[in-house]
Amino acid sequence: MLIDFIIGGSAAVISRTVTAPLELYRIQRQNYFIPNATIKDVLKKEGVRFLWKGNYANCIRAFPQFAINHEIYMFTNNNDKVRETITSKTQRNLICGMFSGCVSMICIYPLETIKTHLSLQTNKSHYSNIIEAFNKLKYRKLYYGLNTSMIGFGMYSSLLYTVNNQLRDTPFFKEVKNDKKETNGLKVVMGGIAGVTAISITYPTDLIRRRLQLQGFDPTVPKYNGFFDSGIKIVKTDGIKGLYKGYAVNVFKTFFMAGVQFWAMDKLSKFK
Repeated sequence: MLIDFIIGGSAAVISRTVTAPLELYRIQRQNYFIPNATIKDVLKKEGVRFLWKGNYANCIRAFPQFAINHEIYMFTNNNDKVRETITSKTQRNLICGMFSGCVSMICIYPLETIKTHLSLQTNKSHYSNIIEAFNKLKYRKLYYGLNTSMIGFGMYSSLLYTVNNQLRDTPFFKEVKNDKKETNGLKVVMGGIAGVTAISITYPTDLIRRRLQLQGFDPTVPKYNGFFDSGIKIVKTDGIKGLYKGYAVNVFKTFFMAGVQFWAMDKLSKFK
């Protein structure tokens, strides 16, 4: 279990760091009303290295989140009692992925909120570091949007593992693997497809949770009172497409992030 914990966390840090500028752009597109929330503004006012702003907090958040997520998923999915109770492999992947996603999100959610705040500030206008952000943000604010995130990330984790495993069970992949051909590129593509599938279904929950996390961050942030209120107001203001702001770049980012993550997990699993 400890090895699965380390593998899941390390793979998450690698994939998040590689795709950090795309993640920043996605958050900016989701919250376009925040001042200086464009890549151009970041480059002009802060510099190239700030394309990775928030990544330190993101990695601190991602390591335990995906370490816990992967560890619980592997433990429950390979547990004999679970296998006896849920005989269908697809159903087991869906349920174990959902459970591990919800638990991991509960464990790290304050870091998720802080990552969003750090990504959207300019020249450290709100916080100089993670510790200051923890001290300034009230306990309740650290958990804004948790219910939405549990639903969204639980579904994301569920679909991510299920689709990836189903793709690896296809005759094509098994044939390539049995022939001892190079599968690294194929694993990245399959992980990417799984990630894009999962985020395409759960994307509105990701956007809404960002808006809830930002309540009180800046006067430009619209005021919402929970999941349904925010969803209704976003649709009234921007239409249905408003729930998918930043979706295009997120597809690109998620494809590489999920692909690299599964590739990294496979590589690190060889040390087990």
